[in-house]
Amino acid sequence: MNHPARQAIETPMWPYHPDLLAVPVPRYTSFPTAAEFGPHVTTERHAEAIGTASGDISIYVHIPFCEKICWYCGCNTAAANRAHRLAGYLDSLHREIALIGAMLPADARVRRIAFGGGSPNAISPVDFVRLFQQLVLHLPLHDPLVSVELDPRTLGPEWEGVFGAVGATHASLGVQTFAPRLQEAIGRVQPRATIADATALLRRAGITSLNFDLMYGLPGQTMDELADTLREAAVFGADRIALFGYAHVPHLLPRQRRIDASALPDGAQRFAMAAQGHQLLVEEGYMPVGFDHFALPGDPLAQAALGGRLRRNFQGFTEDQAEVLIGLGASAISSFPDLLVQNEKNVGRYRMILSQGALPTGPGKARNADDRRRGAVISQLLCAGRARVAADLLDSALPRLMPYLEPGLARIESGNTLVIEGHALPYARSIAAAFDPYRQNQPRRFSSAI
Repeated sequence: MNHPARQAIETPMWPYHPDLLAVPVPRYTSFPTAAEFGPHVTTERHAEAIGTASGDISIYVHIPFCEKICWYCGCNTAAANRAHRLAGYLDSLHREIALIGAMLPADARVRRIAFGGGSPNAISPVDFVRLFQQLVLHLPLHDPLVSVELDPRTLGPEWEGVFGAVGATHASLGVQTFAPRLQEAIGRVQPRATIADATALLRRAGITSLNFDLMYGLPGQTMDELADTLREAAVFGADRIALFGYAHVPHLLPRQRRIDASALPDGAQRFAMAAQGHQLLVEEGYMPVGFDHFALPGDPLAQAALGGRLRRNFQGFTEDQAEVLIGLGASAISSFPDLLVQNEKNVGRYRMILSQGALPTGPGKARNADDRRRGAVISQLLCAGRARVAADLLDSALPRLMPYLEPGLARIESGNTLVIEGHALPYARSIAAAFDPYRQNQPRRFSSAI
């Protein structure tokens, strides 16, 4: 079959097939994805899932506030500029923690706690400690691994003792870029000294696994600016790096209208940036983990990838092995083997529901047996680059797989094992999407594959 749009643009590692990259695809941090959530999950079904969540579970605590709102951001967050709004939210979050704790079965064990947002350090250190105390009081904590996402611009010295007090060992800094003019272009101004101070503080506080979130595809960004940022992150000693492509969707995120769309790189330039970023980080000693994460060989994430224990959840690629993730806070998503459910997104309604002693159940999706087996294939492809596929699934996906099989981006071996070739990393999500019966080719719904 001829594909004239596939011009022979090559990077040192990756072949460039623009037609295959043109179709937006989900990031598959869950399956089915949040795009399939609907108003079909009852509070009773939500409670039943919590009440049967035995064994090891993970907790995600959502703080949907930031001191400053960045123009590029796609998170569910608001400015933390009203003390009563923060206090009211935290009071509701305390209520939810107590409610969930009363519902969990006796043999549940919380092994991981992740604080995300927004920016968890948008609340005060005292409020953060009080929040953690609620988790200690009401949930069955079993020496949990504690991680926290942070905004370095508001990470003052008063936070150093907090992380030691709660036993945090993992942290993630929103760095994005070290180039001052790009920081101005995306509304995220933070001098190098700010990152240096934050990194030093976190190391003193006992953080052993430090992630930097970085971005390519920014308005006016050059290859040299990207390379300089990646090298700078390596100099700082980041244990992990998440390298994301900026997704410009102002029709969904009005704040992005402040970004100059005319200066955004085109598809070929984005592809070249992703390829250069991959190659440079490997040269700096990082191990590629999945399609957008990198980790130093000694980091637990790299060890999980090497040991075949890599997983994917709402935090991205992870070493977390728990089958149950319970989300706390407005818009947080919980994942159970047979159910996905999101908390009420609107902070005001979230608070009202909890004031009545009810679960803040929002949209969700029950996972039937077919969802679970398709989800397992998608996860294996993204985490391991290969998956054994049942014959009927493979047959049904074959028409959508052919554009990737024909140019050698993927192959089928031993009859039913689908393998993504090493040079086809940028196409991993698109290949996995062949097993997604819900996927709709609507550019407004998802970001581009690169």
